[in-house]
Amino acid sequence: MGVTAMIEFFQKGGLFMYPILLVFAAGMAITIERWLELNRTRNVNSRMWNLISPVLAQGEFDKVREMVSKDKSVISKMLGMGLARMGEVRRREDIEIAMEESMMEIIPQLEKRTPYVALLANIATLLGLLGTIMGLIAAFTAVAAANPAEKADLLSASISVAMNTTAFGLMSAIPLLLFHAMLTSTTGQIVDSMEMASVRALNSISDFNKRFFEAKDEFPAENQQVATGEPQLETAQ
Repeated sequence: MGVTAMIEFFQKGGLFMYPILLVFAAGMAITIERWLELNRTRNVNSRMWNLISPVLAQGEFDKVREMVSKDKSVISKMLGMGLARMGEVRRREDIEIAMEESMMEIIPQLEKRTPYVALLANIATLLGLLGTIMGLIAAFTAVAAANPAEKADLLSASISVAMNTTAFGLMSAIPLLLFHAMLTSTTGQIVDSMEMASVRALNSISDFNKRFFEAKDEFPAENQQVATGEPQLETAQ
């Protein structure tokens, strides 16, 4: 379909073609904004996790706290929330709850405005149907007063024009629904990657605490006696 044919198709559709075009433009604007933002978030999270991960594995939690405090990414916000609780409590469950609380604040930000894309797709479809119904009403009204010999040709031409709005509504709705699915999938991937990062961070903290307490348990008994001032028994020769 050439440009001229598209313009003619649009003009024959009537007044309802304009609100459908407006709805499609709004849906595309939201899609582009969300796609750019989600990709930026995914790239920043990936880059930050690559920097934090080896430091976490070494148990340098103070350094990790410093790194996440200087970063504005959502993964830094989540890890910072959990590491802040690490200095107050030692239970894994408490740190995990802190990270989940942060996730509850982050997920709505990632999903912001994405549902409107699906909503606008449905509106475009309904506007197309409404335009067709209104066009058919006008066509049958005009045919009723027309010459009987011309009724068939006039009715077929009017129905053809009225169907343009339904076609344009579907042409607008289908891409928007596909873009909505794409945005939803990308958001899910970001959330999954953050949940994986939180689990790995919790495992690093647990491993560090385990090694720390095992080292304390392995403190030699004779050194404990010296530290407490208790006399040591000598073995008779």
